[in-house]
Amino acid sequence: MSESTLTLPGAVPTAERGRWLRLVLPAVFLALLVFFAVSAPGFLSWGNFNSVLLNNFVLLAIVATGMTLAISAGGIDLSVGVALDLAALTFVSALNAGIALPLAIALAILAGGLTGAFNAVLIAGLRISPFLATLGTLFIGTSVQQLLSDGGQPIYVANGARPELASYGVVGIPLPLLVVAGLALAYGVTLAKGRLGRQVLALGEQPEVARYSGVAVQRVTAVVFIAVALACSLAGILLASTVNAYVPMSGNAFLINAIGAVFIGTTLHRQGRANIPGTLLGVLFLNITANGLLLIGWNFYWQQVATGALILLVLSFSYLGKRVFKGA
Repeated sequence: MSESTLTLPGAVPTAERGRWLRLVLPAVFLALLVFFAVSAPGFLSWGNFNSVLLNNFVLLAIVATGMTLAISAGGIDLSVGVALDLAALTFVSALNAGIALPLAIALAILAGGLTGAFNAVLIAGLRISPFLATLGTLFIGTSVQQLLSDGGQPIYVANGARPELASYGVVGIPLPLLVVAGLALAYGVTLAKGRLGRQVLALGEQPEVARYSGVAVQRVTAVVFIAVALACSLAGILLASTVNAYVPMSGNAFLINAIGAVFIGTTLHRQGRANIPGTLLGVLFLNITANGLLLIGWNFYWQQVATGALILLVLSFSYLGKRVFKGA
């Protein structure tokens, strides 16, 4: 019997070990649910879950879904908040100008999409690294918002002009959740099954091999960063439809959590790749953690410490376990 096929009595096959490792995140998530259900009054109420889903989960899930594409392609997008904010600014400005809702939505998506197009020019056209290119876009976008808002002043929606998009729905499912589901399905199927998805993964894992294999690297890169910005534009529209004012730079609050959710989600994939289902579970993990800690009375700063510790726990256990099993 060859060494590669030798299995010690009672040993767990490597593939089986990998499946157990992918249960780390669901197991920690389930443990948190049980802990908060016992410790936090009202945690299991429908009102609380509805608030978590509509007020916290939706926007971060959309941004993180876009970020999944960027990270899958071997890059990162630090300007997701800029795309979100410019879409929200355009949407609010269009509503205040009396523009019809469908056209206001189209203009907002266009404004956010231009951020992705600008990134595409820098990254695919000028060959600047995604980190530096999107960092530059972040600084430029921040300055543009300050110039357009008199130094960062909120722009309020005119009375009666704000649409209640969350009040729309299909068979009782609110429109924001339908947007998340539709976007996750479209991006998830593309990434997992489509030709473009295979090219994106090849670009992310072995860029030189992808280039020599005939993959149109510049075109794929441009599509990825435009797709990220378009997703964030939807988040900007939904955000603007739920508040009374556009607040400059508010989109930056989603950046770190979006990156964290994507990397948490990689623990669900047998090869450690970014994936849409894992990202969505990562978003839910972050939101449930923050909500539960708030309900048990922890202040904001300790919430951040605990959330960071849980993220490190999940990632460390998963990656260290993979290294141990690989060497076993």
